Amino acid sequence: MTAFDRAFEVVIGHEGDLSDDPRDPGGLTRYGISKRAHPTVDVRNLTLAQAKQIYLARYWLPLHADAMPDAVAVQVFDAAVNHGIKPAVRMIQRALGVTVDGIIGPQTLAAMTTTDDARFAARFAAERLMYYTDLAGWEAFGRGWTRRVASNLRRA
Repeated sequence: MTAFDRAFEVVIGHEGDLSDDPRDPGGLTRYGISKRAHPTVDVRNLTLAQAKQIYLARYWLPLHADAMPDAVAVQVFDAAVNHGIKPAVRMIQRALGVTVDGIIGPQTLAAMTTTDDARFAARFAAERLMYYTDLAGWEAFGRGWTRRVASNLRRA
């Protein structure tokens, strides 16, 4: 099983199947793929295999997650799926103490490969929780978001 396969299982465990919660700004969502973020995808009829390919092409590869330690890659991938790539990369950079520019470049990748995984996981989780508390959906979804971060910390 590849690092991507393991990370995908974690994300799908958080995302679940079909959802159309009116409080969710993503709208119709299946396997974490929302109509808002992916307007050309037939979300209602999306298969798990198709979702996996979307995650690989649109999240995992742009994050250069294969260049990250596995424990770091899972955390980062989950955040990118949940928050978007740019916000997740900014969280990574703040957690690593490098220049925050929203781009995975040589400085960010180098810092990721030399960081202590446990320290990074704690700092990254703190960044995610702070991000969540500023979202309008905190009242409706905050408990679930917090459980998601806690579950990921258990895996770190």
